[in-house]
Amino acid sequence: MARSLTFGLTFLFFNAIVHAASGQEPFQTVQTDGSKREWDVLRAAVGNRLFEGVPFAHPCFTQGFNSTACLAVRTGYLDETSRANVPGGYVQTQWETCQVRNDDQCLLSYTNPHDLTPTLPPRQCRIGSIPAHFIDVRNEKDVAAAFTFSRKTKIPLVIKNTGHDYKGRSSAPNSLALWTHNLKAISYNPKFIPDGCSKASPGVTVGAGIQWGDAYAFAETNNITVVGGSDKTVGVTGGWLQGGGHGALSNTMGLGVDRVLQYKVVTPDGRYRIANACQNKDLFFALRGGGGGTFGVVLESTVLASPRVTLQTVIVAFPPSTVRTRELWNILTENGLKWADEGWGGFSTSGIAILLNPKINKEQAATTMRPLIQFGKRLQNEGVQGVQVVVTEFPSWAKFFEAFTKDHVAAVGSSLALASRLISKNNFRTPSSRSSLVSGLLAADAATPGLIILISAPASFPSTGQTSVTDAWRSSVYHVTIVSAWNWNATVEEKKGHYKAVSKSIDNLRRITPDGAYLNEADVYEPNHEVAFWGKHYPELLRIKRKYDPDHLLDCWQCVGWNRKAPRFGCYF
Repeated sequence: MARSLTFGLTFLFFNAIVHAASGQEPFQTVQTDGSKREWDVLRAAVGNRLFEGVPFAHPCFTQGFNSTACLAVRTGYLDETSRANVPGGYVQTQWETCQVRNDDQCLLSYTNPHDLTPTLPPRQCRIGSIPAHFIDVRNEKDVAAAFTFSRKTKIPLVIKNTGHDYKGRSSAPNSLALWTHNLKAISYNPKFIPDGCSKASPGVTVGAGIQWGDAYAFAETNNITVVGGSDKTVGVTGGWLQGGGHGALSNTMGLGVDRVLQYKVVTPDGRYRIANACQNKDLFFALRGGGGGTFGVVLESTVLASPRVTLQTVIVAFPPSTVRTRELWNILTENGLKWADEGWGGFSTSGIAILLNPKINKEQAATTMRPLIQFGKRLQNEGVQGVQVVVTEFPSWAKFFEAFTKDHVAAVGSSLALASRLISKNNFRTPSSRSSLVSGLLAADAATPGLIILISAPASFPSTGQTSVTDAWRSSVYHVTIVSAWNWNATVEEKKGHYKAVSKSIDNLRRITPDGAYLNEADVYEPNHEVAFWGKHYPELLRIKRKYDPDHLLDCWQCVGWNRKAPRFGCYF
């Protein structure tokens, strides 16, 4: 029933967008370059699937706050599926705005989307950083036409599937977006052979619009496991995969880039190429960690499929306090290296630890997790209210994911600054280093509440040496994130303050760790980002970028070879 409601509301809203784009509902937009003839040529080349960008909340400003279309927006404002299905919707709403100017936006309140206040005069619905136009991409010819158009008109391109991007790389003012969301093909071949190769592996081939929720359901039906992210609306093929891609199974089964078998990609010269271990090897290397939106437009990927795994799972949850959180994180760090070697992955915040393991049985899990289980039971015996201790088994990753996502979903509909750090194995080796780590985690969580420890580094997975992510991933146990959120009425100075706050907060961990961060979830203003994201691989990535995109048609914030002074970045601080 809930899924039907979400689909219905999204359908209503998408219809409202179509009417707005056809000129029935004007709003404060911008003038883009390109002659009418050039736009007409592009429209014909893409089968008339070219339309204007429209903000997600647009109907609430133009059709009345109590209109059917606005009700769809208000109801779906905090729903990731509703946002992912709409071209102008972004999971984090600052990327719908031009942050450097007050009121260059079209937002509702994320604390109460049914509050009329943000829509009252003199406020207007402005397009902000939402692309001025979108192409509903259905094939490689659409992308080639967009590259030709951009080369002639100098209008910047962005690539967007779901808008689940913490660094704003899928939006840009006055841009043309390649919306890949409707490329929904998915298939399984137990003996997939990459083109030009001879070795067969089980593989799942997905179009660029497939999201992890789709892929996990498909894998469950086919009795296999695919390794992916922790949010159902994140795309399989886009920034997640091309930027590294981590998840709770990555410790034992590898990062996304460790498991990709082949890409089909349109490079800026308009050619549709196949990249794998046997052809276009340099491009394959670049797409295995060099980041999305940089080397080409990937329309399809094939990822390794593994047999279904049974997951031993331990969950301890309690009302957080500094004392309890310190004890929990002491337990996690004291056992961090041992548990990583044994195959445990998972998550922790100040009031919960969720650990899962695809390698061992129930008895082994109960034995190795005894320190965590005993901690939870002791809190129960002490009469602490709300403590939960769960020791259970899930028959597959999909079944775990279904249960997990009922209570744990990424923030949706708010604007937020995020920063992250990879935590090295060396931080776990001595009592002193562990103490410093726990103190750093507590300090960061106190400064910006909501710290998440993701036990998702490939700590026990052997590297092939053929990926372009920073090697810091290979020597880490944790990936830690922090956030700081703001609402629709924040001032420019307040927004700047949130970015500064997360950077200062993550400094508690930067000071004690090597220079490594996950590019998809890093500080928007990450210092020394070339080293932090790619390490020694950056010079080679830059060479490949210049080879395949000599005219620099693709660009994005802190991406390989980016041009910080480009007008497309005018809404960043």
